[in-house]
Amino acid sequence: MVEGRPASLAVRKLQGEEPPPRPALGAGGYTPADLPPPVPAELSASPVASLRLRVPGDMAGGHRLLLENARQVVLVCARGERFLTRDALRSLEVLEGASLVVGTDGFIKAIGPADAIQKQFSEETFEERIDCSGKCILPGLVDAHTHPVWAGERVHEFAMKLAGATYMDIHQAGGGINFTVERTRQASEEELYSSFQQRLGCMMRAGTTLVECKSGYGLSLETELKMLRVIERARRELDIGISATYCGAHSVPKGKTASEAADDIIKNHLPRLKELGRNGEIHVDNIDVFCEKGVFDLDSTRRILQSGKDIGLQINFHGDELHPMKAAELGVELGAQAISHLEEVSDEGIAAMASARCSAVLLPTTAYMLRLKQPRARKMLDEGVIVALGSDFNPNAYCFSMPMVMHLACVNMRMSMPEALAAATINAAYALGKSHTQGSLEVGKQGDLIIINSPRWEHLIYQFGGHHELIDYVIAKGKVIYKK
Repeated sequence: MVEGRPASLAVRKLQGEEPPPRPALGAGGYTPADLPPPVPAELSASPVASLRLRVPGDMAGGHRLLLENARQVVLVCARGERFLTRDALRSLEVLEGASLVVGTDGFIKAIGPADAIQKQFSEETFEERIDCSGKCILPGLVDAHTHPVWAGERVHEFAMKLAGATYMDIHQAGGGINFTVERTRQASEEELYSSFQQRLGCMMRAGTTLVECKSGYGLSLETELKMLRVIERARRELDIGISATYCGAHSVPKGKTASEAADDIIKNHLPRLKELGRNGEIHVDNIDVFCEKGVFDLDSTRRILQSGKDIGLQINFHGDELHPMKAAELGVELGAQAISHLEEVSDEGIAAMASARCSAVLLPTTAYMLRLKQPRARKMLDEGVIVALGSDFNPNAYCFSMPMVMHLACVNMRMSMPEALAAATINAAYALGKSHTQGSLEVGKQGDLIIINSPRWEHLIYQFGGHHELIDYVIAKGKVIYKK
């Protein structure tokens, strides 16, 4: 606790540490322009005063949501940081005995001691009030890597893996991605949307409020666009936040070389995506390539990613998963926002990613299910890489749950619970280019959050597989989208 302050006014630092001095740009991830305005002198006595300032322009007298009397409110960060690294990961911001207000626009208007919020908003009305006594409020979880649009399950391949077959054994025998591509091409758009909607519901009930969604089981322009239309429909119709990724280079189509597939993507796929984006028909945020031995080599990967960047897409791709490819070094060269997997990343690649502020999206479910060696999360964290987490949900790694991903990251990759939570919130949002609006609970950010029935937030990670009993509410833009 902050020494000399009662618990209700304390900003508790996890692990009992005092906050480090305000870091330079890069260590905590903010610039002076990102910071909140100065605190008025009459409020400056409170260590959380800046959190209680109202955003100008809110509709006077009416708000969407009041969450009252929470045992803990886990802000994650509170000074406008865009990501957290190094020492900042050991001092996540947590308020004790606090309340939170979300305005009618879906953005957070105030966070602070329960008595202060009650006094400040005593004359105002709310569409909904939730008593959070004895419970914890956390930011909605962010899943930074998924493949959720497909047809055709692969449970039979799980049995093959248990019998000793490797990922590439199955892939080269026509299974894996190729099996799913055939089924996805055969499926109607409505069939794909129906199963996608169900999967997003499972993710949401496990606490995810923002998810990256890839295409990549079409490989042909026609089917890739079918998948992207499904993702776009969900983005418009559903409450869960979506970052859309074009992943037409997920595998080399039958009958083509990697170079020929790259030519097709550059000459046909990407111009069509640019046209559809300009017309407002499909919104795509990111471009992805499976850079791997026997799939897309460095040269083809470079050509595709650069062409995607040229039409305004963020680079966010698979690299250094099964073989050391120097994909991390390539990503830094191209200005990638994020690189996923990285089980085989080099020391030089780690250093380059740290210097370039390129996020490492680590996927503990993949290493677990494929019996791969774990990504070197500790080395990345110690060297200042922006570490994020994703579920890698796909037919090969069937996991909807970010709480379980965090647990695996702690046990198998030796991350601490604060590091894992930051990696599944602010840093995952950064990997998607969205940490300015999501990933932490701060005034001015979206009201995306979860309420768990526990007096300590760590139970969300500690209770392996227990998230369905723990999570009482999932809230997006201040609207309850799941209630247990």
